[in-house]
Amino acid sequence: MKNKISNIKVCAFDAYGTCFDINSAAAVIKNKIGKKWLDFASTWRTVQLEYTWLRSLMKNHKDFWQVTKDSLDFSMKIHNINPKYKLELLKLYQKLEAYPELKETLLYLKKKKIKTCILSNGTPKLLRLLTEKAQVKQLFDSIISIEKVKIYKPDPKVYELVTKKYKCKPTQVCFFSSNSWDVVGSKSFGFKSIWVNRLNKNFDNLDHKPNKIIKNLLQLKKFL
Repeated sequence: MKNKISNIKVCAFDAYGTCFDINSAAAVIKNKIGKKWLDFASTWRTVQLEYTWLRSLMKNHKDFWQVTKDSLDFSMKIHNINPKYKLELLKLYQKLEAYPELKETLLYLKKKKIKTCILSNGTPKLLRLLTEKAQVKQLFDSIISIEKVKIYKPDPKVYELVTKKYKCKPTQVCFFSSNSWDVVGSKSFGFKSIWVNRLNKNFDNLDHKPNKIIKNLLQLKKFL
């Protein structure tokens, strides 16, 4: 069919913002943080990503948990958040809320006999904690962390981890991310790439465009 994406062997999912709500840690204690808790959460995420890119460029790797702590320190200072909430925020970050359609999406793909994996900047421990809390760990065939290559997305070495793991061509991988830069990176590598645009954002102007745009993961049923 015209709108279908065919010949897919693996569906690979970004974790943060795609499978798990990155704002849910700050949301739990928003009454303590104050009215601008969402601005703070947005800064934390933006700085976190900036630090991953800068460390990749400098070839000065620290794992994602350390980057998360460093970016939190910076963001708390910017927004004048009381430092006493740091430990609580970090604990909450280890158990971010999964998006409600995640489990049903994975069960659907399992019925279709399509392999599923997470491909994430997160450390193996962080990803294990998230997937166990959401009770979806057993529904992923594998959980792949950039720690295998110690460089962050969108370096091509990261996307190559999937093709090496499953002994497949890039075009046999359907990759899902809420981050348009991640969609661009994966598309540049050769994946069929899907943008999970939950918040009606604009797509980055970086040469490549997504194969499909969806509002939530379960909408993949339309083309897979």
